[in-house]
Amino acid sequence: MNFYFSELGSNRMNHFQPRVWAGLLTAVALLGLTACATPGSAPSVAVSPDGKVQNPQQLLGSLPLPPGATIRGDQSLIIGSGESWVGRVVLDVGRDFDAAYRFFLETYPAQGWTVVSSVRGKNSFVVMTRQERTATLEMVDGGMLSASVVSITMAPRNAAVMVPKKP
Repeated sequence: MNFYFSELGSNRMNHFQPRVWAGLLTAVALLGLTACATPGSAPSVAVSPDGKVQNPQQLLGSLPLPPGATIRGDQSLIIGSGESWVGRVVLDVGRDFDAAYRFFLETYPAQGWTVVSSVRGKNSFVVMTRQERTATLEMVDGGMLSASVVSITMAPRNAAVMVPKKP
């Protein structure tokens, strides 16, 4: 589909291709989105170019992480900060999966967390509670070639749960 526009006082026609219109619309949309961004919307935690969070204690409070663990900021969703955060934090814990698994099962109960359930395998799951919070840990063994990953999901313990009804 071609569009033609005549210039004032000229018989010459300008020829616009649809891709030109698409480019113009994209540029306008990007300018509009850029204008909507405010300085206050920037993250308050430093993230390195590779997506790793620089200061995890600022977000997670006293929640201990295994030595050498880094937060994958691009895969995490952390709402709030300190001792009251909720959401999911994804950790790169290196190649020693067994050390990371032991760390969580030894360190967290020493800080008052109670192990509710634990399943060990290539994909391991641990559910813990403390006061009014529940932590669900999903640990994936990366094997010999890649780093192991731990996802910690933190939620209020007594959150209202809607039971699905049969249709």
